[in-house]
Amino acid sequence: MPNHHDRRFTARQVRQEAAELEFLEPQPLHPNNGDEARYSNRIGNSTKGLGHDPITGEVIPADYNAMLSALASGNHADFDALATNGHLGCNDPAKRRRFVNPRSAYAYDLQGADPHQFAMRAAPAFASAEEAGEMVELYWMALARDVNFLDYGTNAITMAAAADLSSLSDFRGPKVSGNVTAQTLFRDHYPGCTTGPYISQFLLQPVNFGSQTLDMRIHGNAAGIDFVTIFPDWLNDINGCAPTATLTPAGPFFCHTGRDISQYVHVDVLFQAYFVACLNLLSGSYPGDDGNPYGKAIDHTGTGVPLPSGFTGALADVGFGTFGAPTILTLVCEVATRALKHQWYQKWSVHRRLRPEEFGGHVEVQRRLGTATYPFHPDLLASGVLARIKALPSGTHLLPLAYPEGSPVHTAYGSGHATVAGASVTVLKAFFDESAIIQNPMMPNASGTGLVPYVGPPLRVGGELNKLASNISQGRNIAGVHWRTDATEANKLGEEVAISILRDMRHLCREPFAGYSLTRFDGTTINV
Repeated sequence: MPNHHDRRFTARQVRQEAAELEFLEPQPLHPNNGDEARYSNRIGNSTKGLGHDPITGEVIPADYNAMLSALASGNHADFDALATNGHLGCNDPAKRRRFVNPRSAYAYDLQGADPHQFAMRAAPAFASAEEAGEMVELYWMALARDVNFLDYGTNAITMAAAADLSSLSDFRGPKVSGNVTAQTLFRDHYPGCTTGPYISQFLLQPVNFGSQTLDMRIHGNAAGIDFVTIFPDWLNDINGCAPTATLTPAGPFFCHTGRDISQYVHVDVLFQAYFVACLNLLSGSYPGDDGNPYGKAIDHTGTGVPLPSGFTGALADVGFGTFGAPTILTLVCEVATRALKHQWYQKWSVHRRLRPEEFGGHVEVQRRLGTATYPFHPDLLASGVLARIKALPSGTHLLPLAYPEGSPVHTAYGSGHATVAGASVTVLKAFFDESAIIQNPMMPNASGTGLVPYVGPPLRVGGELNKLASNISQGRNIAGVHWRTDATEANKLGEEVAISILRDMRHLCREPFAGYSLTRFDGTTINV
C-alpha cells in the first residue's frame, strides 16, 4: 500500500518545482503602440460602452479617465461607479451592455505560465500604414461577405480586393510573388492555410459524438443584410446600447461564404471547433479508415488512441486519465480559460486597441464634417474601397458589420477566439500526426447545401488544423469585429500558453515520456 503521508510531501514538491521553473522565466516587457498617450481624444483606443459626443463620436474624457481609474485599481466599487456615476454611454440600464470581464486581467492561474508572463508586440498604431492596410482589408471583407469561397478567382469584388490589397505599402497578409491572389485572399501564412479549399476539413466532415453523428452544416443568416451602417446606429453601438435590429436566419449550409463563418464564430462555444476536430481525429472514422491513423506513436493495444511522439507505449496497459482520449479531449478545452486570462490582461491592461467599427466611425465623421480631422495613413484614403463602401445604400464610410450589436464590449487586441484557437490547435498538434494526409477531402458545393470531392494538392492534418485556427480567427475579422493582427498575434499568444501547459504536464506522469513534438504557426518545430 502506498505511503499517503509521503505522497502529500511529494505532491507539494511537484507543485513547488513547477512554480519555481515558471518563476525563473524573466518577466517580459509589455509594449503598446503609444496611441493612448499620443491622442488626448483617445481616437486610437477602444471607448465602446462609454459616453460619446453625439456629433464627433469622440469619447467624453471624464468617462474614459474613470474607466482607466477602475482598471488601475481593480476595485469592485470603482467598476460599479462607472454605472452609478453616469460614465457608461447607454442611459437605459435595461438596454445597457456591460464591459466583458475586465478584472480577468488580474486573475492568477495554477497551470502553465502566469497570465502576465507572455507579451504581445505593440498593435499597429492608428496612423500607421499597417493599420490602414488592415482597415482596407476589413472593408473588402465586408463587401465580399456573401461571395462563395469557390468564386474568389472570378468574382469582381474579390478580384478587386486582391488587386487593391496588393497595391498597399504595408499589407501583411499572404502573397504570391508580392501579390495577393484569390488563393491567398483573407487567409494566413501558416503552413497549409493557402492550400486547397478556404474552409478546413474539420469544419466540414461529419463526426461521431459517441453514438450520435454531428451534421456540420450551420444555421446561417440571410445574405445582403449588414448592420451599424448609419450614424445613429453607430452612435448607439459605441455607447453600449443593445441593438433593435435582429438577424434573419437562413440555411442550414456548410460554411461556403464569409457570412457563414462569421455566424459560426458568433454563437460558438469558444473551444467548440477544436473539440469536434479532436473527436474526428480520435474516432478513426475520419476520414473513413478503420482505427486511428493519426497517432504519433504505436499503440500496442490497437485501440486507436493517439500517443505523443515522446511516449514509448506499453504492452500491459493503455492510457485513459493520462495519455488517453479523456486526456486529450479535456486538455483541448481546458487551455481555453488559461488562454483567455492571458489575453484579457493584454486587452484591458496593456493595449486597449479600438475596434474596427470605432475606426470606421472616425472615417465617417471626417467625411461628414468635411475636414481633415484625423491622421489616417494615405493608403486608406487612396484605396478604392472607400468609394465602394460609400456607394452602398447607407451612403457612409462606416464599416458594415455582420452582427446587429457589433463587437463585444471589450477591447480589440487581441482576439479571444484567436487566442483559444492558438492554444487548442497547439494541443491537437502535440498529440496527432501533422504529416498524415487526409483521405477523401471534401468542399461545399456552389449552394452550400452539400459537399463534393476536393481535387488538388494533398491536405495534411497539420495544415488543416492551422487552417481551422485561421478560419475561426479570420471569421471574426470577416464579421467586422477584429483586425488581422488581433487574430495572428493572438494565435501566437495562445500557442505559447499551450506550450507552457504541456511543459508543466511533462512532469506529472509515471509513464516513460520524453515530451511532445509539434510545428508552430511560423513553421518551425519544437520539442516540449
